[in-house]
Amino acid sequence: MAHSSGVLPDLAELVAAERALWLNTPPLSSDALRGKVVLLDIWTYSCINSLRNLPYVQGWADKYKAGGLVVIGVHSPEFGFEKDTRNVEQAVRELRITFPIAIDSEYRIWRALNNEYWPADYFVDAKGRIRHTHFGEGDYPQSERVILDLLKENGATGLDESAVRPPNDGIEAPPSRDVESPETYVGYDRAENFASPEKVDPDRPRMYTVPETLSLNEWALLGTWSVGNQAAVLENAPGAIAFRFHSRDLHLVAGPAAGDKPVRFKVQLDEGALGADHGVDTAADGTGQVVEPRLYQLVRQTGRIEDRTLAIEFLDAGVRAYVFTFG
Repeated sequence: MAHSSGVLPDLAELVAAERALWLNTPPLSSDALRGKVVLLDIWTYSCINSLRNLPYVQGWADKYKAGGLVVIGVHSPEFGFEKDTRNVEQAVRELRITFPIAIDSEYRIWRALNNEYWPADYFVDAKGRIRHTHFGEGDYPQSERVILDLLKENGATGLDESAVRPPNDGIEAPPSRDVESPETYVGYDRAENFASPEKVDPDRPRMYTVPETLSLNEWALLGTWSVGNQAAVLENAPGAIAFRFHSRDLHLVAGPAAGDKPVRFKVQLDEGALGADHGVDTAADGTGQVVEPRLYQLVRQTGRIEDRTLAIEFLDAGVRAYVFTFG
């Protein structure tokens, strides 16, 4: 078993100090965790890596609860909209998460662990010591082996040692092995490979155009957008984003303007209809709506994976586009 030094921070104290909330449970005290094996999963609800990790975490929570495992999700937001507890509560319901969630919007738990990743899993023994860590998705058999070893060490017997195999045919499906496109942010703080010929004018409306051709992993805006530090906001409809990518799946984290109506959109691949390559949030004709701030799966290719050009046209103003992710 791999080891990591450290002691589980007093979660009850940390969360109480920021006057935050626990979801799915009354506030957990140190006494409630004493003598328990704990899996601490740091996640955020619009992160595709977190979303692909969650079915396994939920599976372990269900399977090993009787053996003495306590799973705690720590929701540490990446984007501003993820600090809104109502958005997190809705995501927890839609994702059918039943284990306790600590709202860490001020990053107190994140900082106490010197964490740098979504997702990040901390495996804690019955004495409160962090015995193993895993950053990012994947390596699920190894993580489950750690859980079993810690439970046995704590006296658990009669454990079913067959691996958890959650259904994973939706957004949470493991990424393909043929991904050549990196996570790409739209806001100017972290944007790369922006190909519109116009220079970004930070935090001010500007008309942008799409060049005649895009190289792999280049993207461009079309229409009047205000590019902020985290997101680009469409000022007038219609407007569009084009992206040249190579992966099975393409996702966009987006949301409507605060309090506004849903934003209608239409997606095309290489100037044609999506057809069977539509995602969870798009129809075969490419249509869909941004109804709340979250991750939207726009494309899941069913055939050979090759370089493709996506164009998403927004038919209503106010959409906020944050980041493209792939799988």
